[in-house]
Amino acid sequence: MDVFDLPAVDDLLKTALNEDLGAGDLTTRLTVAPTVAGRAEIRAKQSAIVAGVLVVRKICAVAGGEIEVAERVGDGAPVAKGDVLVALSGPAQALLSIERVTLNFLQHLSGIATLTARFVDAVQGTRCRIADTRKTIPGLRVLEKYAVRIGGGANHRFRLDDGILIKNNHITAAGGVAAAVAAARAGAPHGLKVEVECRTLAEVDDALAAGAEAILLDNMSVEQLQQAVPRIAGRAVTEASGGIILENVRAVAATGVDIISVGALTHSAPAVDLHMILLLT
Repeated sequence: MDVFDLPAVDDLLKTALNEDLGAGDLTTRLTVAPTVAGRAEIRAKQSAIVAGVLVVRKICAVAGGEIEVAERVGDGAPVAKGDVLVALSGPAQALLSIERVTLNFLQHLSGIATLTARFVDAVQGTRCRIADTRKTIPGLRVLEKYAVRIGGGANHRFRLDDGILIKNNHITAAGGVAAAVAAARAGAPHGLKVEVECRTLAEVDDALAAGAEAILLDNMSVEQLQQAVPRIAGRAVTEASGGIILENVRAVAATGVDIISVGALTHSAPAVDLHMILLLT
């Protein structure tokens, strides 16, 4: 199923529209006659990678279906300042009433795709993949992780029930790395790897001895990663996370890690600057 066909996305868009509209768009109702027709264009004000074009069509459908939508570019397309992403036509009142919500989603998702693409480009030529985390805005995860994929990144766990990642607090509660890994491996659904978060080389050794199938190298320096990766020597999937920025991501990838997970892809991506221009017919 396409992400935009999920019932949860319809519910999210309805909530967003209701939040913005309240009892109705008072300014538009008072200043624009219901008989006025218009067309509008959503244009880029900067270079970006587009994500969420189809959300515009969904918003217009949820809002009542009075607006006709024509996508001018597809998700994943690069755009430059002045390019038209979407053309809309219909009653001017309807166009103005969905403007802010539409731009909010499109700017946010395109921002994630754009930042992800920059990270992916930065590690081009290495064997490393860029992945997201669960550091998402509550309620927006399905769309934010979609935008990461559009930018060329990979998705880490979507929910707590689709992956096993033993962190420091789990180790404390379980009574140690060996106990935590043994319990996880004994009860893990078929096909799921058991991953352990490690902050030191000693913890890496403990995780390997316990049978971890993936190791998250948490907040390690490049120098530590250069020691950890050959120490693991392919016995487990390696993931680097923590403190990863565009300025150091290539150096981290060059250590030979399999995956670099970056929380900033979703929690700190700057919104792409877009605007909607109304043109009367």
